Amino acid sequence: MEKREYAEDYPEKTLYIPGPTEVREDVIEEMAQPMFGHRMDRMTDLYTTIVEDTKAFLGTNNDVVILTASGTEFWEASTLNLVDENILVPTCGSFSERHANVAERLGKDVDRLEYEWGDAIKPEDVRDVLESSEKQYDVVATVMNESSTGVRNPIEEIGDVVAEYPETYFVVDAVSALGGDHVDIDAHGIDVIFASSQKAFAMPPGLAVCAVSEEAYSREVGKDSASWYGGFQRTIDYYDRKGQTHSTPAIPVMLAYREQMKHMLEEGHEERSERHREMAEYTRDWAREHFDTFPEAGYESQTVSCIENTQGIDVAATIEGVSEEYDYVFSNGYGSQLGEETFRIGHMGEHDRDSIEKLTDAIEDVAGL
Repeated sequence: MEKREYAEDYPEKTLYIPGPTEVREDVIEEMAQPMFGHRMDRMTDLYTTIVEDTKAFLGTNNDVVILTASGTEFWEASTLNLVDENILVPTCGSFSERHANVAERLGKDVDRLEYEWGDAIKPEDVRDVLESSEKQYDVVATVMNESSTGVRNPIEEIGDVVAEYPETYFVVDAVSALGGDHVDIDAHGIDVIFASSQKAFAMPPGLAVCAVSEEAYSREVGKDSASWYGGFQRTIDYYDRKGQTHSTPAIPVMLAYREQMKHMLEEGHEERSERHREMAEYTRDWAREHFDTFPEAGYESQTVSCIENTQGIDVAATIEGVSEEYDYVFSNGYGSQLGEETFRIGHMGEHDRDSIEKLTDAIEDVAGL
């Protein structure tokens, strides 16, 4: 690949993709503060504020870790921290499959509970595997929001099932849902749940947010090996001692996070979830009027709609036309499997029903619907 010079004169586009998404101007402005040291008292004030505010927003008593990374970091870290040998990964799309691939690359014994893309993971199937398998699974790892297919898996019910097996820990990839889809972490035995800042948190990319149960922390303490960067003991103990991160973080992004968390706390977790639900319902109603929805009925995502291209429109040309004529950007289907068969609308973060309607109106115009 040859160098392509960054020109700095690109037109501004409104993002309706499954992340990154739109960021408030006052949140962006926070990143322009003068730099300070990551071992200064000011850093302790900043980091303890964002950690404790995140706990308050999520309504959890679990420990919270915020690191400079994408949420992908905790795919790897949770596997290293909790899995000695066996992990069960239900797969129903690209990202759940990728979670299984990560565990395999780390040398773990991975069993998949496979579903067709578009179908949701069923709690009773998870129970059947846990009951019938001769293996002792260290972890069941499930994606909450399969953004490749627009499926929202019933992680609460799955967590209730896994909780019946106290030696098995429940890990949830909520990268594209947490912050826009309410989940009671503590009530459903979720040992690890993680997200990326650039999705429903409506932040610039660069931070991974993870809530860790006391049981998961203790599990890692008793192991011979764990992740160095994302180790639960290393990150949580350092926070308890110093109120900081063990390694130099992206301080400007954390300043932005502090400002955004003010907005999120003011709105409230359940209220923010309700706004996302309204956007999702509008988008699905629109999709069914003109196309169809791809996910299994009753399991549709609250943050990303995957729409089946039943009219056979040229998805790539429509995306380009909407971008050129309206400066709105939405997404094609994920990968070669769904590229022209579906398209996706990210209704997350600071969008509302009115802003989503502007996009659907633009799609109708460009596609001649």
